[in-house]
Amino acid sequence: MTTPVLPYRLIATDLDGTLLRDDGSVSERTRAALAAVTAAGAAHIIVTGRAVPWTRHILDSLGYEGLAVCAQGAQVYHAGEHRLLTSVTLDRRLAAVALAKIETETGPLALAASRDGLDGEVVVSADYRVNEGPLPVARFNHRDELWSAPINKVYIQHPELGDDALAEIARQSVGNLVDVVMAGEGVVEILPLGLSKATGLSLAARRLKLTAADTIAFGDMPNDIPMFGWAAHGVAMANAHSSLKALADEITTSNEDDGIAVVLERLLQG
Repeated sequence: MTTPVLPYRLIATDLDGTLLRDDGSVSERTRAALAAVTAAGAAHIIVTGRAVPWTRHILDSLGYEGLAVCAQGAQVYHAGEHRLLTSVTLDRRLAAVALAKIETETGPLALAASRDGLDGEVVVSADYRVNEGPLPVARFNHRDELWSAPINKVYIQHPELGDDALAEIARQSVGNLVDVVMAGEGVVEILPLGLSKATGLSLAARRLKLTAADTIAFGDMPNDIPMFGWAAHGVAMANAHSSLKALADEITTSNEDDGIAVVLERLLQG
């Protein structure tokens, strides 16, 4: 039997809304397609907005032992070795200045922060709505606690503004200090300036001696736009945000309908 020749040697997949179904599982069809492309010589890298502590239990459950790009590109994690290879932190003084500028325009915001490290907690204010499933968080009572340890990013929520509107106001307010990205429903994040999934993915790819030209990327949210800009081919899920669909090279079926597998099976067939 002839081993198929794939046009891409690196398969980069977002997690929520892309690789994961809505119940948090990965379908058998998608597992089989990923196993087939890796058997054909490609590497699979998960690229997620989640920090390592909110990602590694999923990777372990999948038996995933490769590299993962976490925290919007801030962390490159070796799942097989349970080791953090790189980590970028957000300057806390700069973040506090940026937050003050945003709140001048929006009024008080609900806040959370992802602390750095393999066991970094996500700390949240009492009014912050955690909607990423049964993931561990620690509540804080005073805003000063937000800055008490190194962090990768700050999450912001507004009681009335929608995610896209909040992200746009935040960008207009602080675009020269930090980056702001909308990563999902109720998830608007403040990141170090210049950090994105693309920067983290490029670092991980370099470790594998692969390049953007080798890469096909799958995603569903605006935070995947830089990754699509970097990769040779960007595939948006049918359930993707309109801004990502507008820039995608291809639109596949939804995360519920094995959108990743649909594309990979086609590539395997040549």
